[in-house]
Amino acid sequence: MAAFAITPLAARAGIPAQALDATAAPTTIAALAHDEPVTARHAMVVTAQHLATEIGVDILKKGGNAVDAAVAVGYALAVVHPCCGNIGGGGFMMVHLAGGKTVFLDFREKAPLAARTDMYLDAKGNVIPGKSTKTYLGVGVPGTVMGLDTALAKYGTMPLAEVIAPAIRLARQGYVLQAGDVKILDTRAAGFAKYPNVAAIFLKHGKPYQVGDRLVQPQLARTLQRIQKGGTEAFYRGEIAHAVVAASARHGGILSLRDFADYTVQWDAPVSCEYHGYTFVSDPPPSSGGATICEILGILRPYPLARWGYGSARSLHYLVEAERRAFADRNSYLGDPAFVHNDLGALLSPSHLDRLRATIQPDAATPSSAIKGNLGATEGTNTTNYSIVDQHGNAVVVTYTINYLFGNGQIAGDTGFFLNNEMDDFTSKPGVPNSFGLVQGKSNAIEPGKRPLSSMAPSIVLHGHKLFMVTGSPGGSTIISTTLESFLNVVDFHMNMQQSVDAPRVHQQWYPDVVFVEPGLLTPGVSAKLGKMGYRFKVIPSWGADEAILVDPRTHLLEGANDRRRPSGLAAGF
Repeated sequence: MAAFAITPLAARAGIPAQALDATAAPTTIAALAHDEPVTARHAMVVTAQHLATEIGVDILKKGGNAVDAAVAVGYALAVVHPCCGNIGGGGFMMVHLAGGKTVFLDFREKAPLAARTDMYLDAKGNVIPGKSTKTYLGVGVPGTVMGLDTALAKYGTMPLAEVIAPAIRLARQGYVLQAGDVKILDTRAAGFAKYPNVAAIFLKHGKPYQVGDRLVQPQLARTLQRIQKGGTEAFYRGEIAHAVVAASARHGGILSLRDFADYTVQWDAPVSCEYHGYTFVSDPPPSSGGATICEILGILRPYPLARWGYGSARSLHYLVEAERRAFADRNSYLGDPAFVHNDLGALLSPSHLDRLRATIQPDAATPSSAIKGNLGATEGTNTTNYSIVDQHGNAVVVTYTINYLFGNGQIAGDTGFFLNNEMDDFTSKPGVPNSFGLVQGKSNAIEPGKRPLSSMAPSIVLHGHKLFMVTGSPGGSTIISTTLESFLNVVDFHMNMQQSVDAPRVHQQWYPDVVFVEPGLLTPGVSAKLGKMGYRFKVIPSWGADEAILVDPRTHLLEGANDRRRPSGLAAGF
């Protein structure tokens, strides 16, 4: 325990070793003790792919701000992280301005106007496996290009032509694959072979790429050049939209030119809540991330997690029970605000949080069947998040996705980018478990023009109105627990930023009634104690990839942390 007690943040916070619960996972804590973040005085960029990080840093060194860098990184990840970075999907952006204002941009995909509630059911009303994930019927109207360009126009300082140029160069000239890149490509190599236009790009003479090979994407380079010249219009009203719609028609999809022409993004006020002197700021519906995290924090607020310690039986018990109750509410009440009333005031009210807290038994797990609520949706786990702080004090965090790894696995003609299968985030049929094990309900039913409910949670944390943390993660419904724990690990368990994102995680999402844990979290003693309380555990090798930045309140240095789960990622600054 001593090694953990003198981690940089704990030392500067003056946390004595005896303040930490001796039942907290000692092996895990010892393993984390030497994890150190990258530090920089002026600016920091953290992404899941090192070349995208370098592009972001270069934009900042040229005098661009955090939004300029975020747009450059967003387009670069579409080239070098094609599983997850995208122009064929959508997501959310949180922008914190140096003057203190924080704004939220929603560029989530929308359902096509021809979408129907029963579009994935057979004549008997049963869900047709794969129809919402493997076909053009699973494709929502992409939002990334309009989202990035809208942010740049409002808060950026550099022209689109300049910030997109590095991505074009990478696509045209190619980049050398590292082990982490190849590992991701290998997961879908068999699927690439099914489509000649995909295989021509993402297989090398019909075989998977190897470490050291160069991946060149001339089709994507041409698409990005069209966006460079024509901006949003080129994507939503030009050749790109026509190519996607034509491919959709050929393959039984329902996308139309009107779907692209009518697509919009939206600026909204973020959700915020207080926790032990910190202000947690995150995204509102159609994402459930901010509201659910704030509800969990509200339930946890009175408990002395810092004294109990990371990985202790008591900390895990109350964290899991808070997650169980907040996810039940998430699945009951949240959805696209254009279609569903989201009463966040009631969900986050002290009276509601008190009622939920009163139902937690100190010595027993609560069966999920005892928690009331409708049954809601989940989403794919193959998203990406990146975080940026510039030399002026502006911060941007973006989480965007194409849902499954490489989306639906298909590319429209010679456009060069993978299409999302985001429609699978909607309810195919109430009461039927989807591929992630969660049962979905009516609040997230398919409707024309509707955005599917999300768990994405790009978040900003303030301390005394000053920037403290920038955090977020991929991982479907686990995004909520990953982002939450990256915050708790620092604030309550006194880890530095690198330790926080590397630490093994826990997740409970109401249904299924099981607690997901990463290897190394539970000691035998903690596992036995929680087992006697009624918990069932399922060990998952890993999930999420938190790319986070912390502002050291004492030295004002920036701590950048690339998640160990993304070995091709990089934190870098100056």
